[in-house]
Amino acid sequence: MNVQIKYNNSLSKKYLKNKLFFVDESLNIQLLKKFITSKEYSYLSDLSKNIDNKKKVSLFQYSSSQSIILIKLKKNIQNYEIENLGGDFFNFIKELNKNDFVINSDSISVKIKNLIGYFLHGVKLKSYKFEKYLTKKEKKNIIITVTGKNKPSLQDQLRFKAIEEGTFYARDLVSEPGNILHPDEYARRINSLKKIGLKVNVYNEKKLKKLGMNTLLGVGQGSIRGSYIVTMEWKGKKDNSKPVAFVGKGVCFDTGGISLKPAKFMEDMTYDMAGSATVVGLMKSLALRKAKLNAVGVVGLVENMPGGNAQRPGDIVKSYSGKTVEILNTDAEGRLVLAD
Repeated sequence: MNVQIKYNNSLSKKYLKNKLFFVDESLNIQLLKKFITSKEYSYLSDLSKNIDNKKKVSLFQYSSSQSIILIKLKKNIQNYEIENLGGDFFNFIKELNKNDFVINSDSISVKIKNLIGYFLHGVKLKSYKFEKYLTKKEKKNIIITVTGKNKPSLQDQLRFKAIEEGTFYARDLVSEPGNILHPDEYARRINSLKKIGLKVNVYNEKKLKKLGMNTLLGVGQGSIRGSYIVTMEWKGKKDNSKPVAFVGKGVCFDTGGISLKPAKFMEDMTYDMAGSATVVGLMKSLALRKAKLNAVGVVGLVENMPGGNAQRPGDIVKSYSGKTVEILNTDAEGRLVLAD
């Protein structure tokens, strides 16, 4: 399902769309009077008396082509709660036979900085769906038009968009099946992020052996795929201040190795690289929004498989730090990847 956000400085209050308004906990609709027609106000006044106070989103069907939707804001609401409200709103409207919605940003009675921005950000994040391999894809488009002067600034719009793109990229990586997103392909995809300004270094098995990163290499030695460490650097400051560092585990598929996992739920072991996907998505967001900080992301990419060359329980390997490690269970692979 695709959600489009449009901005239009002014639209007539008679504009026949589904109108969205934010109200406080007291459901004071008096403040909406100048933003809707007198007939709409009379209609809403009668029906709003019977609103279920527990509902965050309430819809009033004014005609076959028009409705009024009220979003209730609690006192001292936080930004993340506004994003959650956006998610609730998306869950609400995706079941409706309606595709077009209008928010008049001048009608907001509750003074919250960037309310519209955080709300729409929540809508976009909730709209994500991984449909790449579906034979039949959902084709519904939802258009939300924002009118008035209280819309997010261009800078804020770009910031939210960068976060969304990074988040969706991370979700795409996590959602890919193990036969597609193995370490070789994963390293290639990260390397492609050079085009948005990240400095990317891919350390293959030959380089890792030279560095002495044997705990990570041991995890991946049963797979026909390669093992890698990939570093991503973003330099958003002109000075040489120390970067913020993020490290993520990228076990693209974890069978448990020789200490084989039970078959039940093993298909979920594609998610064992979610920590690394979070780091990659974050680094993409920082680059897209041209964040003013220095940051480094490091991910270890392996596939933990049984096989003739797989690591055995009882093996002893030397880590990058110089410490020797005895492997008692090959399904304890995460700590070995992260150790190096």
